[in-house]
Amino acid sequence: MTVEGTTERVLRLLALLQERPSWTAPELAARLGVTDRSVRRDVERLRALGYPVHAAPGVGGGYQLGAGTRLPPLLLDDDEATATAVSLRLATGGTVAGAGEAALRALAKLDQVMPPRLRAEVRAVHGATDTLVGPGVEIDSEVLVTLARACRDAVRVRFQYASRGSHQRERTVEPVRMVTTGRRWYLMARDIDRDDWRTFRLDRMHDVVATTWRFQPTEHPDPAAYVQRSVAEAPYRYLARIRLHASPDQVRQLVPPQVGRVEDGDDEDGRDGWCLLIFGADDLDWIVMHVALLGFEAEVLEPPELREAAAVVARRLAAMAETPPPDHRAAQ
Repeated sequence: MTVEGTTERVLRLLALLQERPSWTAPELAARLGVTDRSVRRDVERLRALGYPVHAAPGVGGGYQLGAGTRLPPLLLDDDEATATAVSLRLATGGTVAGAGEAALRALAKLDQVMPPRLRAEVRAVHGATDTLVGPGVEIDSEVLVTLARACRDAVRVRFQYASRGSHQRERTVEPVRMVTTGRRWYLMARDIDRDDWRTFRLDRMHDVVATTWRFQPTEHPDPAAYVQRSVAEAPYRYLARIRLHASPDQVRQLVPPQVGRVEDGDDEDGRDGWCLLIFGADDLDWIVMHVALLGFEAEVLEPPELREAAAVVARRLAAMAETPPPDHRAAQ
């Protein structure tokens, strides 16, 4: 038998061992169309490759694939591949920490080797399925897969992008990494036209195409920190810096990373137990109410006009707390 034939048979043997806990040598020989001796040789080939195949002698014994130091290649039939791909697509929008990103990497690998006919079936199932999730923006999984591959392979991406308050424009970027806040997905990339790092919301991307232009990865900012700073501070009219009498962990439990950035540090007088909250907004009253609802003692550092806005809101709240006028209907 040729080397190709032997390799194919060994892969078929590995697939059979993954189907159920134990096989006898005659059962494997019958399924593979070979002798028991050939089965034993193929088992030794798998062991040489690092896959622990255990053999139990006697009645009820047989070959069993054990847990090894690395994951063996999973050989999936059509139904298994379709089910796995559908599950991974749904998991990319899940709420389990880290699961979405891991599912996206696995989906990119599976999608790359999946036959076109199976890929079409997966898209059909995904397109006919709705998922009840928390508030957020739904992202086309094809966009996620395209960008994941581009980040992995270091190839430029071209797409139409709708900036806030402007028309769509074509952008060409060198992608580095995607970051999700739980509600939205963002891409950190170097914008070719602007020759600078930029953050792009995936729900504003259209006609995403990975080009054949490979680029040499260069030193870049930390993607998670860069995206957090961009989405929490950059797009807004006002950038607030508030000192709070609370630990950073206490504030982070109440302020999502896409809303604000929390930094360690005591206040200027050296008092312990303070931290710094930095976030942006277009409305000063919204900043005041948001900080007040956190329930911590707060000091405004910037901007100066935020103090006046806080004073105005305080007067309004004080007026609301005054004794209401008598009920004229009750008096009558």
